[in-house]
Amino acid sequence: MARYTGSACRLCRRENLKLFIKGDRCYGDKCAFERRPYAPGQHGQRRGGKYSDYRLQLREKQKVKRIYGVLEGQFRRYYYQAEKKKGITGINLLILLECRLDNIVYRMGFASSRKQARQLVRHNHFTVNDQKVNIPSFQIKVGDVVAVKEGSRKVQSIVDAVETVIRRGIPNWIEIEKEHFRGTLKSIPNREDLTMPIQEQLIVELYSK
Repeated sequence: MARYTGSACRLCRRENLKLFIKGDRCYGDKCAFERRPYAPGQHGQRRGGKYSDYRLQLREKQKVKRIYGVLEGQFRRYYYQAEKKKGITGINLLILLECRLDNIVYRMGFASSRKQARQLVRHNHFTVNDQKVNIPSFQIKVGDVVAVKEGSRKVQSIVDAVETVIRRGIPNWIEIEKEHFRGTLKSIPNREDLTMPIQEQLIVELYSK
């Protein structure tokens, strides 16, 4: 599947927000967003002024896509799926994205970024309810147990991530058994639990046109 292969730091600068795409690097002095907190490109420092409604909606959609690491076609499918569910479409969309296996692995602290989590899932390092799953978009349900395979518990990137997860914390809707390298989705997150500065209503307005 196609995937963005350019500079991750350019994406943060474009959205004027730390997206934590590169994991631990985003917390240190080497973070490019800290050094150059303006849009990339020749005229990045001069951009500004009043934005149209369409531009605000588009930028919000791009920001959420980049946070969760999904491409346009997949994101659009998530939107239509969210639209068919009961409840508020924007919140349904965020919940679908949060319940992806790669995001849950990241939230549990078994990876330092969603990008790293996606790679680890694809390389068969995780099980869901004792069954091997290597599909990053696999939807985790309440009560599902996500665990690091026994043979993968010494993988250095996983060990490092578990040791440093305290920096960002583990959500209260996830239960972790750190010594057993596994976690359980206790409940579906509420909107208040999702603290990233996202205005999902702008995305709904964009796709509703």
